[in-house]
Amino acid sequence: MTQATPAIVRRQVIVEAPIERAFDVFTERFGDFKPKEHNLLGVEIAETVFEPKVGGHIYDRGVDGSECRWARVLAFEPPARVVFSWDIGPTWQVETDPDNTSEVEVQFIAETPTRTRVELEHRHIDRHGPGWESVSDGVGHDQGWPLYLARYVALFNEGS
Repeated sequence: MTQATPAIVRRQVIVEAPIERAFDVFTERFGDFKPKEHNLLGVEIAETVFEPKVGGHIYDRGVDGSECRWARVLAFEPPARVVFSWDIGPTWQVETDPDNTSEVEVQFIAETPTRTRVELEHRHIDRHGPGWESVSDGVGHDQGWPLYLARYVALFNEGS
């Protein structure tokens, strides 16, 4: 029997940092843990930008100045949570119709004054329409959110 692909992917990590720092590192240094090989541009990524406001975007800027806006910031509530759209469809191209995009919510929960639990929920993946299962499989796979979060945690372990 095959297991059904979930329309929600959940992951969580613990970082040894106060909640404010955990939030700031996630939003201000997103490009430091987003894999550069996760690239929809035709050129190498020079930087990934996370605009820290509702209505902002997450986008990759290529070495030639080109940009790929692949997410919209839907909620920005420091230091507790951030929500952004996932505007990448089943064919790994940018989806321009917001009705066909999913959402990523990241919550930051202080466990102690110096320890924060970071809970990520990628939901409504089925909104991507036919082939949505490939999006769920991609973000849930080891090279998806688990890789992003492992690299995020590593930023704290490096002492940066």
